[in-house]
Amino acid sequence: MTILAHVFTLLAVTAGALLFLAGTIGLLRFPDTLSRLHALSKADNLGLALIVLGLLPQAASLTDGLKLILIWLLAQLSAATASQLIAGSLNRRKSGP
Repeated sequence: MTILAHVFTLLAVTAGALLFLAGTIGLLRFPDTLSRLHALSKADNLGLALIVLGLLPQAASLTDGLKLILIWLLAQLSAATASQLIAGSLNRRKSGP
């Protein structure tokens, strides 16, 4: 069972890191702010979810696993809030005087 957990961890964390890389490439290559923001927020949230999912079998206790999940939820909440603030600021700047 331990080897299977290690393989799952390795695959999930690698997939999460690749999603972070894809989000970074989207940030650098997409033409406008909203598409960059969309690519970055989606890839980062899914990448972090895969990393947390991969680390859960390695958690020493249930408390450690809950901490990982809470960190992921906090990161999702902060990313969504930051995305809304950036998009709202961009919208106000475009429709301003």
